[in-house]
Parts: sequence; C-alpha cells; structure tokens
Amino acid sequence: MMLTNRCTLRNSTCLHMQNPLITYVQSISIAAVPEDIGTAGALRAISHYLTAKDILVVSGDLVSDVSPGAVAATHRRHDAVVTATLCCVPISGSSESGSSGGKDKTKKPGRYNIIGLDPRKQFLLHIATGAEIEKDTRLQKHLLHAVGQMEIRSDLMDAHMYAFKRSVLQEVLDRKDTFQSLKQDVVPYLVRSQLKSEAVLSGIRQAEEDGNEKVSFPNNQVMVSQILANASTPSFHELYSMDADGSAQTRKTHKCCAYIASSSSYCVRLNSIQAFMDINRDVTGEADHLLSDNVIGPSPKLGTKTTVGPHCMLGEGSEMGDKCQVKRSVIGRHCRIGSHVKVVNSVVMNHVTIGDGCIIQGSVICSNVQLLERVVLKDCQVGAGFVVTAGSEYKGESLARKEK
Repeated sequence: MMLTNRCTLRNSTCLHMQNPLITYVQSISIAAVPEDIGTAGALRAISHYLTAKDILVVSGDLVSDVSPGAVAATHRRHDAVVTATLCCVPISGSSESGSSGGKDKTKKPGRYNIIGLDPRKQFLLHIATGAEIEKDTRLQKHLLHAVGQMEIRSDLMDAHMYAFKRSVLQEVLDRKDTFQSLKQDVVPYLVRSQLKSEAVLSGIRQAEEDGNEKVSFPNNQVMVSQILANASTPSFHELYSMDADGSAQTRKTHKCCAYIASSSSYCVRLNSIQAFMDINRDVTGEADHLLSDNVIGPSPKLGTKTTVGPHCMLGEGSEMGDKCQVKRSVIGRHCRIGSHVKVVNSVVMNHVTIGDGCIIQGSVICSNVQLLERVVLKDCQVGAGFVVTAGSEYKGESLARKEK
C-alpha cells in the first residue's frame, strides 16, 4: 500500500482495529477537509465514520517497515488510551548525498523529542516536541512521585503512528475544540493527564495541566509511601485516594503506552525534499526490502561504456546512450537519456528526456521534464513538464512552469 502526501484526512489514514487482528478495509471513503485544520481537526471532521473500539492513525508521509499489527497488539495488551510508535532517530545522509536543494536547502536547527519512559520502557510518561524544548525541560512532580524512576530519551522519533481508544479520543476532540495537532496537542494532553482522574483528584489538589505543579496529598506521608511502593512496576497507574473514613482506595487511571521499534527497523518521515532523496536512495540499498519491483527494470537499454552504480534504480522501459554514469540515483520509467550524461545523488521521475552532455547532481527532476543538451543542474528541483533550454546552468534553483 502506497500513500501520497496528499492522501485522505490531510496526510493521515485511519484503520479500524477489529479482533483479533487489524482489518484492512477494502473500500476507502475519502473525506475532503480544509487544509489548515491539522491532524486533530481532520479526525474531528470525520469522527462519525469511526465506530471501532480502537483505531490506528498513520501519517501519509511515513515510510516504514514497522508492523501496525505489533503496535495494535501492544495497545490492546495494556488496554491503553494511546500507544505511540517510537523509532530511532535516522542518521543524516553522508556528505555525498547532496544538499536538499533549492528553497529547502536552508539548514534548520535540529529538533528533538524528549521522551520519558518507565524503567520497563512500556509506558509513555513524558513527551515534549522540538518546538517546545528550551534549555530546561519541566517534569510533573506527581508523575515522578508515582513512577519513582523515569528514563529520559532524546534519541527517539515520534513516527506519527498512533493507536487510540476511540471513545477517549473522541471525548478529547469534543472537549478540546482548540486542539489541532495529534502530536503537539492530543498526545501530550493524554500523557500529562494519565495519572489524574476524578477519583484521584478527590484526594489530590487539582494542578495546572501544563505547569511544574506541587502535589498536595491528604495524610501526605501515607500517600507518598503507598505510591512509591507501587513505583517502577506495571501497576504504577494504580493511584491511591483517601475515602472519607481515612481508608486508602486504589484507583485506576488511563495508560499511555509506547511501542519502540527495533533499531533495525526502517522508519523515516518523508517531510522534506532531502528526506525524499534520502529515502529513494535507501530503498535501493539498505532498505531494498521495501521495494516490490526490481532495482533494474526488465530489459534496460544501456549504451556502450554506460555504468549504473550500486544504490541505483533504473525503471522499466528507460534507455541510456553511450558513456553515461549513474551513481546513487533513481531513474523512473520510460526515460530517454542521451550520451555522455552524468546523474549523481538525484531522482529522475517518469517520462523524462535528458539530452546529450547533461550533468545532474543532487536534484529532483519531476515527470515529463525535458532537459536539452548540455544542461547542468546542481541541488535543483524541476517541476513537471518544464523544459530547460540547451546549455543552461542552475544551482540551488526551483524551476517550474508558470500557472496561467
């Protein structure tokens, strides 16, 4: 199944999870929603379609071999309200991978996720996205009291694959009508509130959800010792409140879980031009198991002394002239490439014509483009159907036809 970055529900797809395994519905209903309402807003707009007990939400720009079924199994095993898929932060491409090209090539500050996990790495206790992180990260005291220990990680990426308990998700979307993002609003809210419930709050002073609060317990020494006795075990979500007669009662709160993919899993967000180029290169190399097609299409026509190096793909029906070089690049289907052409660290889509003597480096060439003779492109993007005149040289440019 291939998802484009303009798929249903503004870059997300929802899969209903039925017992005992995920059911992939054969028919797909498409709902058009405004572009600026965010992932939470998109789910809010189609909530009447969601009927299963649990749902799986996957970002349309996620390229991964992580099994949705494994995420669903973890979610059900812990009876969680949300289970977030976490992957190792991908290592940036080597210096040979080329810059991201054009307007996308300006380097932005690195953004990290600060993830808090219980010692068994089962429960998601804290999450802060890169936009929220400053020099200091605040942790809630009542959470530390409850769990005793917390492992802080900055080497994990939120993969944007979530399993939700539908009833809880819909309640949050209904009550918090200003929430727009699953990652930045809904998931952090559920994580912050997971150790707060009405039963518990009858014995604990309500604190601000987004602050570094102080927690007040009746009979404080008894409460803290009871909670700490429960710390670092799978039952730490059982908190204690005091009844009117002074006896302690165990109360369950909701659970937020984490599914941590193995370090060998492939998990990358296709959310930039550089990521697009890196993924195309990866699927012809270390992640070639993601491809259903051959790396070299059937019966390619290669001229004399033409070389296609490792980590390359040559699509079906494409032809290349004499003395061409292709390195770490992807060539689409039915392309016509002349002689003495060099393509390095680039993606050339379908039905592209490249004239003799062209040099393409670190660039993305969209479908039906024509490059006339002796064109030189470095770190460029060329829009579909554009014609580049003979002898032109461009660096770091975005070339596209003007809309009429």
